[in-house]
Amino acid sequence: MFLAENQRSKRFWLFVSLTANLGLLSYFKYGNFLLDNVVTFFQKIGVAVEPATLNIILPMGISFYTFQTLSYTLDVYRGRLKLSNSYLDFAFFVTFFPQLVAGPIVRASDFLPQCVTPRKASMDQFSWGIALMIFGIFSKVILSDTLLAPLANAGYQHPTLLTTLDAWVTVLAFSGQIFFDFSGYSTTAIGAALCFGFVLPDNFKAPYMALGFSDFWRRWHISLSTWLKDYLYISLGGNRISVNRTYFNLMFTMLVGGLWHGASWLFVIWGGLHGLYLVIEHYSRATFAANWTLPHSDLAKLSLGIMTFLIVSVTWVFFRAHSLDDALSVLSALFNFTSSSDTSLIPAYPADDVPMALLLILALLVWHWNTRHSNLETLFQRLPIVARCLVLSYVLLALVFTTGGNSDAFIYFQF
Repeated sequence: MFLAENQRSKRFWLFVSLTANLGLLSYFKYGNFLLDNVVTFFQKIGVAVEPATLNIILPMGISFYTFQTLSYTLDVYRGRLKLSNSYLDFAFFVTFFPQLVAGPIVRASDFLPQCVTPRKASMDQFSWGIALMIFGIFSKVILSDTLLAPLANAGYQHPTLLTTLDAWVTVLAFSGQIFFDFSGYSTTAIGAALCFGFVLPDNFKAPYMALGFSDFWRRWHISLSTWLKDYLYISLGGNRISVNRTYFNLMFTMLVGGLWHGASWLFVIWGGLHGLYLVIEHYSRATFAANWTLPHSDLAKLSLGIMTFLIVSVTWVFFRAHSLDDALSVLSALFNFTSSSDTSLIPAYPADDVPMALLLILALLVWHWNTRHSNLETLFQRLPIVARCLVLSYVLLALVFTTGGNSDAFIYFQF
C-alpha cells in the first residue's frame, strides 16, 4: 500500500485498479457471452466463424468481491477513505468468508475501521448472531427450498403447459423463493460475522411492501443498489445535469445492474425494465411535482405496495426463465394472451402445496407491511424470553425434522 504523489499518479493507479478488476470480471463472467454474441453477429451477416472454445469456469462470488475491492479504490481516490496501512487488513476485508460469495457487498469504509482493534463478540452479539444464522438457514431450507422452490421450478421447466392459474402460482412462488433464499443467505452471513464481532449492513428491509420502485431498490439488495447509486449513477451525473440525462443515467445504471447478475440478455431485459420503471416514476414526479405526494392513508399505501409487488413479481419472469421464449410463454399464460393447455401443471402436486405456498406469500406481504419501519432484532427483542425460546426451538425442530439434506444451492452463488 502506498500513497500516490500527485493527481496524475492517482488517476494512473485508479485506471490500473479499474482495468485489473473489471478486466478479470469481464473475462471470467462475460467472455463466453461476448464470444457467443460475436459469433451470432457474423452468422447473421453470412460469415462462418468457428472460434476456439474458452472453457471458462466462473469463480464463485466474483461479482461481489470485485465490487468490494472497487469500493476501496474509488473511496480512496475520492478522498473519502484513508489508505489502509495494513495489507493484511485489506486482504481480510476482501476475503472475509461469511459474505464472500453472495454478499452483502461491504464497503471498505464500513469494514476496515473494525479491523483497527481486535474484535471479540460480546455475549449479546454472539447469541444474536447464532439466532440470525438459525433464522437465515430456516428461511433458505424450509421456506425457499421446501415450500416454494418445487412450484417455481415446475412452472419454469414446463412454461408452455401453464394455465393462467398455474402461471400466477409459478410467478408468486418464485418471488417468495428468491426473497427467502437471498435474504436467508444475507441473514446467515450477518449472523456469522456478528459471532466474530464484526457488524455487516442489512441487505433487505421489507422490499415487497415498497411504495414504488425507487423505494423497492432502497429495500432490496441494499448493498448492491447503494453501490450502483454511489459509484455509477452519481458518477454519471445523477440528476444534476438535465432531465434527459437523469433518465439516461437511471436506465444505464439498471442495465449494468441487470448485467451484473449474469451474462444473459434476459438479465439485461430484467434490468432494463426496472430502469424503465424508475424513469416513469421520475417522469411522473417531475410532471406532477406540485401535486406529487405519497398516499397518506394506509389503504392507499397498501394498494401501492401490492401493485409494486405484483409488477416486480412479473418482472422476475425474465430473471428466472431459461430463455426468452420461456419467459414469453409464462407472460402469455399470466395474461391469457394465448389459449391455455387443458392439462394443468400445478394439480400434479399434493393438494396442500399450492394453498400453503400462497398462504406463505400472503404472510410474507403482511410481515413486510408491518415491518417497513423496524428490523428483526427490535421485533425479536420485544418478545418475552419464553416466546423467544419457543420461536427458536420451533425453527430448529423444523430444520431437523422437515428436511432431508437435499437443499439447493443459494441462487446468488451463481453471480
